[in-house]
Amino acid sequence: MATKKTLKLIEESAEELLQKLQIDAKVEVVEGEEDLYTVNVVTSESGLLIGFHGETLSSFQVVLGLIVYKKVGEWVKLIVEVGDYRAKRAEQLTAMAGAYANQAISTGLPVVLPPLPPSERRVVHIALQERSDVE
Repeated sequence: MATKKTLKLIEESAEELLQKLQIDAKVEVVEGEEDLYTVNVVTSESGLLIGFHGETLSSFQVVLGLIVYKKVGEWVKLIVEVGDYRAKRAEQLTAMAGAYANQAISTGLPVVLPPLPPSERRVVHIALQERSDVE
């Protein structure tokens, strides 16, 4: 389904949604592997759009996905990125996973991570998949 028409539709939908939220932003949509579209949003109001621990950003992504689904008639894989928040968060989670794994090894006790959404749990699992010393 990778077409310029789809890219344009996602971009216009994101711009319209941002306009309705009264957030002044520039939107760029990039197609990645496996028909995954990254919606890059550049705004001076990034904190407002990201929200507490990325909750607002995740909600924005879900709503945008629904809007695009209604227009296209099928699900389109989208990731909304604001100010490299997701990339920076992935780095933080990878470092946290390594630190917790080291703590578990040094103490010999299980370590419980804070509650994380599925996408962030996946980052932790990927960060630790090569380590045979933790489970």
